[in-house]
Amino acid sequence: MPLFKIENLTYYYPGTEKPALRGINLEIEEGEFILITGGSGSGKSSLARVLAGLIPDFYGGKIGGRVFFQGKELRTLDRRKLAREVGIVFQDPEKQIVQTCVEAEIAFGLENLGLPPKEMLWRVAEIMSFMGLTSIKEAFTANLSGGQKQKLALASVLAMQPRVLILDEPTSQLDPVSGEDILNLIKRLNEEMSFTVILIEQRLERCFHLADRVVLMEGGEIVCQGKAPEEAREAIKKGLPFVPPVTRFFASLPVPFIPLTVKEGRKLLCSYIKKENLHGKKLSDSDSENKSAQVREASKKRNIVSVQNVWFSYPGGQEVLKDISFDVHEGEFVAIIGENGAGKSTLLKVIMGLLKPSRGKVYVQGKEVGDKGFKEIRKFTAYLSQNPNDYLFQDTVEDELLFTLRNFGLKDIGLIDEMLEKLDLQRYRKTNPRDLSTGERQRVALASVLVTKPRLIVLDEPTRGIDFRLKEKLGELLRKEIEKGNTVILVTHDVEFAAEFATKVMLMFAGRIVCDGEKHAVLGKSIFYSPQIGKLCRDLCEGVLTFAEAREKILPLLAKRLEVI
Repeated sequence: MPLFKIENLTYYYPGTEKPALRGINLEIEEGEFILITGGSGSGKSSLARVLAGLIPDFYGGKIGGRVFFQGKELRTLDRRKLAREVGIVFQDPEKQIVQTCVEAEIAFGLENLGLPPKEMLWRVAEIMSFMGLTSIKEAFTANLSGGQKQKLALASVLAMQPRVLILDEPTSQLDPVSGEDILNLIKRLNEEMSFTVILIEQRLERCFHLADRVVLMEGGEIVCQGKAPEEAREAIKKGLPFVPPVTRFFASLPVPFIPLTVKEGRKLLCSYIKKENLHGKKLSDSDSENKSAQVREASKKRNIVSVQNVWFSYPGGQEVLKDISFDVHEGEFVAIIGENGAGKSTLLKVIMGLLKPSRGKVYVQGKEVGDKGFKEIRKFTAYLSQNPNDYLFQDTVEDELLFTLRNFGLKDIGLIDEMLEKLDLQRYRKTNPRDLSTGERQRVALASVLVTKPRLIVLDEPTRGIDFRLKEKLGELLRKEIEKGNTVILVTHDVEFAAEFATKVMLMFAGRIVCDGEKHAVLGKSIFYSPQIGKLCRDLCEGVLTFAEAREKILPLLAKRLEVI
């Protein structure tokens, strides 16, 4: 008997005519690790809410079909009992953090379960140790970074030891190292303690190989499912990009098996190209020189942002930024990456004048960002913080953009239509932003700050909750901005996005910038902060970070063996 059985499930949110879920049939066995992926708004989070018993009880709406848990229809089960069995981590961690202190937040769920104080104590201590939260156990939850909040939300659910873990993009705000650590921990719980794991994820390079089965959703329906290699080939056939870069590269080739990891991919790649006597050699030495020359040429352009010996600490806290200095030039696309809590978001706020440095100075277009701060530079700058909900308070998507234009004294001369089209939001024009998915709200917030056509664009985690196709759209939009001579600075944990679109990368740790340079020079040499294709081609082909670069430089070497060109 399957743990979950879904029969012809259809669901409509209140006041909507289009179903969020349509004709879903799915069985999930106890102890299985299921990965659910697909486009933004494809129904992934809605399906998770159904399995957790939140739809329709909490969200309302109209539901059809049947859902069974342990052989009993889900709607008949006691919700308190179901909450003990099924734990869910939401896409937005702020929606489930209710306490002011980290330790108290983890204990909150255990208190509701009525556990004895001694058991609560060791459960809290154990999970904080596992999740790396011990050092901030007394921290104020409102002051945590987005990644720390995500860890805390996950820790609070894990401490309750549910039989089923439903995780909605639990690593979207975590750096690559922390993200992989968390997913490996979840896999251990699955293998060693038979936890059933239902993972919803967009960044598939971290988790595709961990799943027993992959379920791909589009338009509220399941379009294909199966073991990862089979699902990869099926997705490629259907023209769907929801596979990791390494898997996508090999899935398009007539190879005997589809690698799911960099290790498998390198082994297969070397088996084909070693007979060309190329293993261990740099196949293109000129590329890195050309790209470095491009960076040197960009550095001759005028400074748009200049950060000079900046220090910053929050009241009563440790120093968050430590003697930071750098320049960003006109037409550059700078990605700032690094561990959670390194000070990346704080740095953006200092640049924007939202926080005043303890020491040092910040200049934007040659003018010091002084006491007036944000007001001085807002006329030509777009800033999007980590939380898109902070930007959404109008009744429709169109009104959100119109509100921004009015604030800037601008008329809508086709600007709203243009931005909605660029970010694939036309169909949501009259929709209330709060009724949209996390990824859709992220795009609305982006549209609301970009509609003024700013010359300096400053973004904090803009790809969170956005699927591959929409990230490509966003990246191309930003690339066109720098081609016009505008400038982009973004903080991201999405190394794949940085590798594809940035021109320059800064690596930040413990409040300091430890590396700063052309993206191939930084990401190509990094062990952990490197895209999958970069790891695949390391020491085999210089200057390869992306799928397109791999096809351009690696595929010709395989042509004689594979006869694909």
